[in-house]
Amino acid sequence: MSILTEHYTLSNGVKIPKIAFGTWLVEDEQVIQPVTDAINSGYRHIDTAQAYENEHGVGEGIRNSNVAREDIFVTTKLAAEVKTYEEAEKAINQSLETMGVDYLDMMIIHSPQPWADFNSENRYFEGNLEAWRAMEEAYNDGKIRAIGVSNFGQEDLENILQNGTVKPVVNQVLAHISNTPFNLIEFCQKNDILVEAYSPVAHGEILNNQEIKDLAEKYNVSTAQLSIRYCLQLGLLPLPKSENPDHIRSNAEVDFEISAEDMDKLKHMERIKDYGDASGFPVFEQDLN
Repeated sequence: MSILTEHYTLSNGVKIPKIAFGTWLVEDEQVIQPVTDAINSGYRHIDTAQAYENEHGVGEGIRNSNVAREDIFVTTKLAAEVKTYEEAEKAINQSLETMGVDYLDMMIIHSPQPWADFNSENRYFEGNLEAWRAMEEAYNDGKIRAIGVSNFGQEDLENILQNGTVKPVVNQVLAHISNTPFNLIEFCQKNDILVEAYSPVAHGEILNNQEIKDLAEKYNVSTAQLSIRYCLQLGLLPLPKSENPDHIRSNAEVDFEISAEDMDKLKHMERIKDYGDASGFPVFEQDLN
């Protein structure tokens, strides 16, 4: 059975496909074809964000596919800078309009802090509760089927868990071989929050690691496939991305099992120090543990 037909069940009972197609850094015009290709290859979960400025193209890609809208799980993210109820309410409606959809399957707060203040002392607790309240309303009104967060540390999550009325169903974080936030994952899983793993191949940098390459060869799979399978075996939901139709397909061909011994090796790989051309992005500088 293909991983593309498997689901996790979120804490609110909504089913979410176990692997998602990511669209970060793909421009609006360019994203249409890869999204269509991914859906026609079997993906049923597409991930975008207001900050990616490609929501319109993602919507077009969904409409261009040969699959009905209700069979596709669509996630977008509330811009990190939106920290008031009014701005959040407006932004949620804008995403629906931009994508040309009647509802979103999931919306998540992109970051606990605006990107300019990322990793600063200010955790924006009040602002996150304001944004969360707008998302709770949209959820209760049926505009969004599930709501969650991204890049949230434990204290950020506790703020929502203690003060919100709807529990976050996911926390989408940077998680891959050699940089896996195990303590945060454990906290999320104890609180029935699914962890989604973005950049499961470390923005491509894992592909240069000889030790990981050698292990992939042992299983007769690519380094990318091993990296995606690693996330799945930790109970995470990986979000691989590619504009290459062959890679889009092969990233989902992960129906093999990494042994417990090899999983242990992968969990203890030396931490990646350089994310190449992506090193300037704040998410690659954080330490969520």
